[in-house]
Amino acid sequence: MIINELEKKVTGSGTRIVFTEGWDPRVQEAAIKLVENNIVVPILLGEPEEIEACAKENGFDVSNIQQMSPKSFDKMEEMATKMVELRRGKLDMETCKKMLQHTNYFGTMLVQMGYADGLLGGATYSTADTVRPALQLVKTAPGNALVSSCFLLVKGDQQYIMGDCSININPNADELVEITMQTAHTAKQFGIDPKVALLSYSSMGSAKGECVAKMTEASLRLKRMPIDFEIDGEMQFDCAVSPEVAALKAPDSKVAGHANTFIFPNLSSGNIGYKIAARLGGWEAIGPVLQGLNAPINDLSRGCTSQEIYKMAIVTAAQKFLDI
Repeated sequence: MIINELEKKVTGSGTRIVFTEGWDPRVQEAAIKLVENNIVVPILLGEPEEIEACAKENGFDVSNIQQMSPKSFDKMEEMATKMVELRRGKLDMETCKKMLQHTNYFGTMLVQMGYADGLLGGATYSTADTVRPALQLVKTAPGNALVSSCFLLVKGDQQYIMGDCSININPNADELVEITMQTAHTAKQFGIDPKVALLSYSSMGSAKGECVAKMTEASLRLKRMPIDFEIDGEMQFDCAVSPEVAALKAPDSKVAGHANTFIFPNLSSGNIGYKIAARLGGWEAIGPVLQGLNAPINDLSRGCTSQEIYKMAIVTAAQKFLDI
């Protein structure tokens, strides 16, 4: 439902999304569908012969899709100069030119310089290969000290948001506050009124431990802030989603039993949690959606399908077109 609604909103927006792996058949198939449905303006990155070879092998026609190559980009000198400036002297001109031959850096600079509105990569690149250029060149958005991620979990007309599931290994209370703010912002972009539960193995002080303490501290800090969404914790997952359990464990909470946005205490629990929901619970996991960057840049799983790329392109466009 959410993807369908986002698709309607971004259709015809003209949002330009660069795909760092334009030679990948899954990317090409998704790009063709995006053009056919007038969702976004895809830009395939890579060498013309590689893109054409892939298209020919798979019976695709990508002749009406914009393609860009680092080797033939006519403003490479300007781009490399800008990259030297952004890296504040850590890299020289020659090094920057070499790095820009890789489409992850080239694509990120296209976004940074305004030639594109967002980027989608990771079909063959690792998460680090997508996130590192973004942090170095696009950087975090004003008011953000870190980048985090979330997943949209969908089954029928039910939808939940889970974060952080792919970036921050063991965030402290300060970082958890920022992750919560970023994830609530994403939920609003997706049309979800966030009711945020800070998760733990304890509900409202029922157990002790370092992990419990930081979730409790983050919850207290958020409640002191002028936020426009409901938040509570620390609480166990069953307390967060079951009204019956919430009535016993957190009877005074406005969130317990009705949460739709979940913040995990660390990367291990977040990554395991969303994958259990996807693999055993039959939920569709859309993401990771990167949060806190100065432009919409998102990562793909290397095992992604063309349909997943299509949906993530819609999400990336929504982050730009529906920014709130």
